[in-house]
Amino acid sequence: MRTAGWAHSGGSFLPYVLALGAAMLLAAAAFADPQTDYMLNCRGCHGPDGRGIADGAPSFRDAVGKFLWVPGGREYLIRVPGTAQSELDDARTAALLNWMVREFSPDALPPDFVPYTADEVARWRGMPLADVVVVRRALIEAIAAHTTAATAAGK
Repeated sequence: MRTAGWAHSGGSFLPYVLALGAAMLLAAAAFADPQTDYMLNCRGCHGPDGRGIADGAPSFRDAVGKFLWVPGGREYLIRVPGTAQSELDDARTAALLNWMVREFSPDALPPDFVPYTADEVARWRGMPLADVVVVRRALIEAIAAHTTAATAAGK
């Protein structure tokens, strides 16, 4: 029996179609922007809008920029497991962090915010946090103290 058009008489084109689809995804990922990187790497835990998941990953909304107010907070954002163990290279990770703090908490950024760099990411991501919850709790307490002090100073 003859088949018309593109059909191969001896087998299926499914493996070829799947290979082409995988190649297209890899090509798209290679040229992804930070928002796409967020959707592919962070959204699963932090949600498409950065609001987090109840009893799971915390919200980034109006919060992630506050980590930049206190000592250790900047490094924390690099050292959390999702960032430290990401398959993104250091430059794309820096771009993603810069996008996230501007996208999810622009009003919380310190006025002297300096964008993350690939070198900075490379330096810190090699030291992932052993106990994220303990470090996060201490940083949140430091942020609260900073907020209280800033409010008292009228800032």
